[in-house]
Amino acid sequence: MKKQKLSGAEGFENYYLSIFGERWSALKAALLEENKAEAYSENLIQNYYLDYASIQAAKAMPLLEEGSCLDMCAAPGGKTLVLLSRIKGDAEIQANELSADRRNRLIRVLDEHLNEDDRKRIKISGYDASRMPRYGQELYERILLDAPCSSERHVLQNEKYLKQWTEARIKNLSQRQWALLSAAFLLLKPKGYLIYSTCALADEENDFLIEKLIKKYKERVSLEEKPDSLGPILPEKTKYGFRFLPDKAEGAGPIYFSLIQKN
Repeated sequence: MKKQKLSGAEGFENYYLSIFGERWSALKAALLEENKAEAYSENLIQNYYLDYASIQAAKAMPLLEEGSCLDMCAAPGGKTLVLLSRIKGDAEIQANELSADRRNRLIRVLDEHLNEDDRKRIKISGYDASRMPRYGQELYERILLDAPCSSERHVLQNEKYLKQWTEARIKNLSQRQWALLSAAFLLLKPKGYLIYSTCALADEENDFLIEKLIKKYKERVSLEEKPDSLGPILPEKTKYGFRFLPDKAEGAGPIYFSLIQKN
């Protein structure tokens, strides 16, 4: 008999209880609280407020002195602003966003928070990032992929989204995430660095995808064990990356990230 997929508020509860066990009660309570927003100001003409864990994920990017950094799914633009602190010299950022509405918001965020010289270092594009390797490969020294994900914190805090939740959504999102992650690896130059990040809780959207990348590209994938730029609240180590969960990160997260080097 085919196993029935979980759905709705009860299905959501059972699904994440099966993952986190006894921890789920405390984690769920923390997810229902306001997240740990921080005023980010480095290189900006006014503060931009975003989750502490999001700042740390983008800050994990190794410094780039020259070349190009691709922010694959850049809107609303907070991580793009943080990435600016990780590029030096003549390096530039390409901030890509497929959705026209979200791309317009990205442009507004950049225009409102950057001085003229820094704004010129960021080019905007509107590609379907999963198709970008069709037009060229091994083009970027750095890539940040902050992938579309389940965003369980927002689901929990909205009764409408909670009622609409289905286990199948995770599978569908993981397929899209894999298309983006495999494209990112093709776009990355040898010796370049890629950060894969989500705000999802399930391994299907996080470690399992990194494992899939390792199985496909084998020795070409190298994982960085300890990013050198993390702040005072440290993430938990997972099999292939790191995660901030709000019950143990003073309200920050959830954010998962993995730092990958292409050999």
